[in-house]
Amino acid sequence: MEEMIDVLDENGIKTSEILTRKEVHKKGIWHRVIVVAIIDNNNQVLMQQRSYKKDTNPGKWDISVAGHISAGQTSLEAAIREVEEEVGIHLYDKDLQYIFTTKNESRPKEDHIAKHFYDFYIAKISEIDIDHITLQESEVENAKLVNKEEFKYMVEHEDMVKRDEIYNALLEYLFEK
Repeated sequence: MEEMIDVLDENGIKTSEILTRKEVHKKGIWHRVIVVAIIDNNNQVLMQQRSYKKDTNPGKWDISVAGHISAGQTSLEAAIREVEEEVGIHLYDKDLQYIFTTKNESRPKEDHIAKHFYDFYIAKISEIDIDHITLQESEVENAKLVNKEEFKYMVEHEDMVKRDEIYNALLEYLFEK
């Protein structure tokens, strides 16, 4: 069964309409997505390479986790669910720090209009054991840890998923520490 998504208006307010993920992208309807940067005590960021099977941004690098909020779910619930699904790390509410929400509209493919409100979180955990991360094969191709200088280099030089506002906020956070 395809994931069901709460439809939002242009201000990010739920309209009470629920559509499939495919429908919201085909019709270009506003909806909410979470983005989570997972950082360890050494200020290393968990990066993921998107699966080559993904319909948008296949093979591109991105911060730790991103995913749609299912209908009826809170942003925080979706963040915890997506982190567990994509990289096998179990988080609790207290592990996630809400940073901000940003609005973005793009057209990654002719039949895919992305109108997203991104809720950005940072999860600070003591240690990330890269060898024991369980990657969701349908979503994630690879994962690695990078320090703040490597992350900055990736943002400036690599072919990454387009999330400039989020990456810039994460760079500010990393270089403050």
